[in-house]
Amino acid sequence: MLERVLNLISIEELDRFRNSNILLVGLGGVGGACFEALVRMGIKKITIVDGDSFSISNLNRQLLSNLFNIGHIKVKEALLRAKSINQDILVDSREMFLNESNIDLFDYKEYDYIIDCCDTMTTKLLLIKKALLNDVKIISCMGTGNRVDPTKLCITSIWKTSYDPVARVMRKLLRDNGIKDDIKVLYSTEIPIKNGSRVPGSSAFVPNVAGFDIASYVFNDIINDRK
Repeated sequence: MLERVLNLISIEELDRFRNSNILLVGLGGVGGACFEALVRMGIKKITIVDGDSFSISNLNRQLLSNLFNIGHIKVKEALLRAKSINQDILVDSREMFLNESNIDLFDYKEYDYIIDCCDTMTTKLLLIKKALLNDVKIISCMGTGNRVDPTKLCITSIWKTSYDPVARVMRKLLRDNGIKDDIKVLYSTEIPIKNGSRVPGSSAFVPNVAGFDIASYVFNDIINDRK
C-alpha cells in the first residue's frame, strides 16, 4: 500500500516512521484527521486516547464520523477504521479522558512522539510536562474553532503565536509553571469569528487540514531524524 510513498522517500526513511511509537490524545476533528493520515502513511504502532462518542454535530467536520456510528465510542471506531486500511497495525485504544487522575497510567518513555489534539487546557499542560520530563517530542494543537480559512494554519513555537485565544491561555499556563521551552504548536493566524454563542462554530476545512498538517510535521520530523 505504500508504493507511492516510496516514490518520494527512501525505504530507510519510511521504516524510521513506520517503526516509531506515537501517542495521540483526542480524536475529534483535528485528531481524527491526524490519525487517518498517520495510518495511511504506514504507522505500525499508535496509542489513541479519547473518552467521547460520536454525535450528529460531529458530521460536519470529523473525518471518522458518519451516520452509521453515531453514539459509538470514538477510539473503537478509530480502531475499526485503521484495521480497514491496514490489518497489521497495532492500535492501543484507551477509552478515557486524560486528566491529572490518570495521566500516570502511561509510560511516556515508550513513545517517540506525543500529539496533543485534545480540548482541555489542563490536559495540554500535563502532556507538555510529561513530554519534557521524559525527553519525548510533542506537538500541541491550539484553537481551530470559529475559523473558515485553512490557509492561515501554521506550525511554530508557542511563544510566536498570535490572534489565538487558546494559545494565549497556554502561554500563561507555561509561564506560571516556569516552562520556557520551545513547544511546537499548530495554530491559526485567522482572527476567530464571533458568533455570539458559547459553543464554537466549526467548518469541515480547518480542523481536518490542521490534523493533516500535524501528521505531516510529525512524519517529516521523524524521517529526517531531527533532534
